[in-house]
Amino acid sequence: MNRIFLMKLCRPTKDRRRKQAHHAANAVYIAGLLLWGLLLLTACNAEMKDQKKYEPLEPNGLFADGKSARDLMPNTVARDQLRTDTLLYGGLEDGKPAETFPFTITEAVLQRGQERFGIFCAPCHGYDGYGKGMIVQRGFSPPPSFHQDYLRNAPVGHFFDVITNGFGSMYSYGDRIPPADRWAIIAYIRALQLSQNAKASDVPPEAQPTLEAAGK
Repeated sequence: MNRIFLMKLCRPTKDRRRKQAHHAANAVYIAGLLLWGLLLLTACNAEMKDQKKYEPLEPNGLFADGKSARDLMPNTVARDQLRTDTLLYGGLEDGKPAETFPFTITEAVLQRGQERFGIFCAPCHGYDGYGKGMIVQRGFSPPPSFHQDYLRNAPVGHFFDVITNGFGSMYSYGDRIPPADRWAIIAYIRALQLSQNAKASDVPPEAQPTLEAAGK
């Protein structure tokens, strides 16, 4: 009986267990508050807000030219911006407007060109290339039709130059359209020109029966 009594006496009661759990929870809560307070004090450091730095165009007397922003070293080229291919990036062959494309024109390229043309060119040039886009219909000066003889015979490098640098009322798209997309647009313009000025003799012989059936 004495052993059983001692075991019951040493066993924590329910109230004692509740108090112990409550004290443990309070300790965790207080520790969390202290940690949060330390983090808050660290974040309020004024040096995080008022860092020592030069604002854009702020003068700096350390350099002879008085500028804080340093000029790039001569011949500096940004990563992935080494553009030595004058055909791809300049639309030139031997210093003249290119007559050829810098890569093979596939169906995927034409589809890309059609998409980009619809976004950047159709508002003025129209989806068919006759220069009667929606902006022109609302009063903007009309661009020339792509189906005029001088543009149908113009080298592809001419279109690359116009897209890159602008021409007349058209501003430059050099910073809006990547070079590969410019070529895709030019390929689609050539497809438009062909579609509006093709002759029956331009159709491959194996497709002639289909063309004649469609005409009938």
